[in-house]
Amino acid sequence: MSPLEADVVATGPWLVIGLGNPGPAYAGNRHNVGFMVLDLLAERVGDRFRTHRGRADVADVRLAGVHVLLAKPRSFMNTSGGPVAALRTFFKVDVGQIVVIHDELDIPFGTIRLKLGGGDNGHNGLRSVTASLGSRDYLRVRVGIGRPPGRMDPADFVLRDFSAPERKELPFLLDRAADAVDSLVGRGLEATQNMFHASTARPHP
Repeated sequence: MSPLEADVVATGPWLVIGLGNPGPAYAGNRHNVGFMVLDLLAERVGDRFRTHRGRADVADVRLAGVHVLLAKPRSFMNTSGGPVAALRTFFKVDVGQIVVIHDELDIPFGTIRLKLGGGDNGHNGLRSVTASLGSRDYLRVRVGIGRPPGRMDPADFVLRDFSAPERKELPFLLDRAADAVDSLVGRGLEATQNMFHASTARPHP
């Protein structure tokens, strides 16, 4: 890589990916919480998504004073990696400036956790992204949805809408996740972890 190319990578935008399945039939599913967070982030800054070369819907925004591309792959969850890799190449984004927002079964509902790298923990969307990028070293915003009740298959659980009690708390969860993304691109991973890992309780007014 030439010095010029290295400079382009270093100063390129952040790429924030929300994982989900396209189409109205899936819009309220637990598996689509990544899309929900991106919709809120775009709404906050008064922007909207536009189709980018047919592979993803992209909003070009600024968060915390930083240039950020919000992207929702138009492929299904299990093949999310192709659009993510294509966007990374087109916009010259360093893998360290890629953030993936996804649902997480092993975290209680209402909890936000952030990390850099790691395995996919059985999440097919993450598996596809990792394979297509050829790296695990991207940032993750993990949105807790909890484990399925009884003996329900996790694959069925994630493709169901949030329960009525969960829907009452969902706006607060999406707000926290959106705040975490804003902090992550503006303040970095460690500072954001310190803020969001310290407490999961809903603050009282």
